[in-house]
Amino acid sequence: MHHNDLPDGLDLGKLVAVDTETMGLIVTRDRLCLAQLSAGDETCHLVKFAAGGYDAPNLKRLFADSSVVKLFHFARFDLAMIQRHLGVACQPAYCTKIASKLARTYTDRHSLRDLCRELLGVDLSKQQQSSDWGAAELSDEQLRYAASDVLYLHRLKATLDDMLEREGRRDLAQACFDFLPARAALDLAGWNDVDIFAH
Repeated sequence: MHHNDLPDGLDLGKLVAVDTETMGLIVTRDRLCLAQLSAGDETCHLVKFAAGGYDAPNLKRLFADSSVVKLFHFARFDLAMIQRHLGVACQPAYCTKIASKLARTYTDRHSLRDLCRELLGVDLSKQQQSSDWGAAELSDEQLRYAASDVLYLHRLKATLDDMLEREGRRDLAQACFDFLPARAALDLAGWNDVDIFAH
């Protein structure tokens, strides 16, 4: 399904997987087209945005709810897009890419596809990764691709949490997650390619 907002009274629990699809990867240029959400129950809710049509009070309420952890893969980008277009600081957040980089130091492969393949034995299709998400009607292939990006995040988080615990890096990961809204704000303010922690 896809709507311009989530249904009234929808309860997705305290951990919601979230992804976005955009017209491109430059947060200050490209627009938000789609938000995908899953409660980890193999159901995906899609919220489609027309250009400039970001009136989605139920979605904004969920993103702003501090009692619900929002679960992303590469949260930095999605948080910046949500902040810019929906005007919401989406937190608390958890990022499976950051968790992977801290836990899986034996590899430099941290894409969602790599994580699903290694940790879950699932082969994700990335065929629709570069497609027109601003189209008036999305194809079944696009909708399937968009859904697949959130359907495995709960299982990935559980596995990565175990690895972080084993390696003694849970607290470090949490500190990184807590910094994500500031990292997104830096991207939006023009510091996207600058490491402010460098000498």
